[in-house]
Amino acid sequence: MLRPSPEFDLYLITDRQQTRRRELLWVVEQALAGGVKAVQLREKDLSGRELYALAEKLKALCARCDAGLFINDRLDVALAVDADGVQLGSGSMPVGAARELVGDKKLIGASTHSMKEALEAERAGADFILFGPVYFTPSKAAHGKPQGPGPLKEVVGKISLPVYAIGGVKPENIAEVKRTGARGVALISAVMSAEEPLAASQEILRRLKA
Repeated sequence: MLRPSPEFDLYLITDRQQTRRRELLWVVEQALAGGVKAVQLREKDLSGRELYALAEKLKALCARCDAGLFINDRLDVALAVDADGVQLGSGSMPVGAARELVGDKKLIGASTHSMKEALEAERAGADFILFGPVYFTPSKAAHGKPQGPGPLKEVVGKISLPVYAIGGVKPENIAEVKRTGARGVALISAVMSAEEPLAASQEILRRLKA
């Protein structure tokens, strides 16, 4: 049985702290109306119970808009709400162990910060790779200095999986990202903090398709 592959170019990551005090569900709903087809729920400060409750609401919202929902790190929550997949980082359950648990029915994204990590994730059974930080962003500052488009292009050239650029991605640098051959972009603030999340999503998607 062939595993599903990601069918999105823009991967929206949530952050309740970056919504300009607006309801997270409202911002996501606006983004989905703007064409977003994949949302990663990433709210690390929530308890398991709180995360599950929010994931249930987001799952229903994404289903209405024919979009995929991914849960950051928490495979248990992803399975409990029947999310489309899980996003795993260096501190998460290993990709191989997650693959054994979910089989071929769920997508597994791997967050990577080096060629070595990207190759390891590919060998372990990930379905797609996030690579970064490509540009500066406070949320990825702990992972070191921005790597720029050069290393991103090298990873794209060596990895057979879809690769998404993450870290400081904004409308104005999407053309540069596209020149690396990356499948798409993963981002937070360019949509979450946008004055008009619907219009921001449409503009990013337009530039990705240009």
